[in-house]
Amino acid sequence: MTVTSTDFDLFRISEDHEALREAVRAVAEDKIAPYAAAVDEEARYPQEAHDALVASDFFAPHVPEEYDGVGADALATCIVIEEVARVDASACLIPAVNKLGSLPLILAASEDVKRRYLPPLAHGETTFSYGLSEREAGSDTASMKCRARRDGDDWVLNGQKSWITNAGVSEYYTVLAVTDPDGPRGNNVTAFVVEKSDAGFTFGEKERKLGIKGSPTRELHFDNVRIPGDRVVGEVGDGLKIALRTLDHTRVTIGAQAIGIAQGALDQAVAYVKERKQFGKRIADFQGIQFMLADMAMEVEAARQMVYVAAAKSERGDKDLTFFGAAAKCFASDVAMKVTTDAVQLLGGAGYTKDFPLERMMRDAKITQIYEGTNQIQRVVMARQLLKG
Repeated sequence: MTVTSTDFDLFRISEDHEALREAVRAVAEDKIAPYAAAVDEEARYPQEAHDALVASDFFAPHVPEEYDGVGADALATCIVIEEVARVDASACLIPAVNKLGSLPLILAASEDVKRRYLPPLAHGETTFSYGLSEREAGSDTASMKCRARRDGDDWVLNGQKSWITNAGVSEYYTVLAVTDPDGPRGNNVTAFVVEKSDAGFTFGEKERKLGIKGSPTRELHFDNVRIPGDRVVGEVGDGLKIALRTLDHTRVTIGAQAIGIAQGALDQAVAYVKERKQFGKRIADFQGIQFMLADMAMEVEAARQMVYVAAAKSERGDKDLTFFGAAAKCFASDVAMKVTTDAVQLLGGAGYTKDFPLERMMRDAKITQIYEGTNQIQRVVMARQLLKG
């Protein structure tokens, strides 16, 4: 086998990507970080971050240029999410969920649907949410109960969706519903675009959450919601396939969120131990502390490489993306939970207080092990891919 330099392109971060990182970091530290604690304390939508992301074209960077977007590649989108998550995990869900909600359209929708819904997202006129999970259909998505029945050229939607990020804020929602109750499991679900103004479409109360409190999570309720037939995404019956393809790509962005949280926690911990003194010297000079920091940094860098490789595979649409997307999300989120916990430990009692952002980062990190497929489900996904050969 001949190995060429192109075989290593997966691991090369371009100058453009690094320039992007600097630009996003500047926006995040100047326009987002100052409000992060208040957003968490008040459990309110991070409007300051929203406005800053729109103004800087980091709001929905993944939207292709032909739909008025900036056309950022998968790695660039991950860098945006990572850098925002470094200061506020709630705020990074704005670009992350915009991708999650709209990617089914990019992957499978008709040109008419794309041109109707993607430009307003690219312009920052709305966020775009994603409705897949239900109370009794979380990991087992194929068991969903939400139904859409055909009525002439329209569809009538009934049921509910749970754990929907940015629900109530978003104007548009990609919603999955069973359209053939007697059809084969997994081939009887269809994706639709639902608009906030549709009659019969309402929202549950905001969930009271451990973390990411600035990102509203609510149920979606559909009571005879009439959906025009031209809002079907892809082919009738292909909804679950589209949903799973979507998650292959967007799990990578959750990995990016996780490494952003972990990096932010590591940065805070390093700064603290260099200043804190005990027994007459900086605690950074104690070998036990140094070993903790070394392990934290090593794990963050390993997670970052996994996420970036998965992002490259996402951009190319590689056949092994399913494995790498699941692996990147699973590993990075486990690292985020461990690193934030260790960072709190390094600050001792101070880390346990709201005077420092680490307790928030630790709470925020937990969700990355749960949403877009729990890490147990990620391991199921990876194992299935291995066993397929």
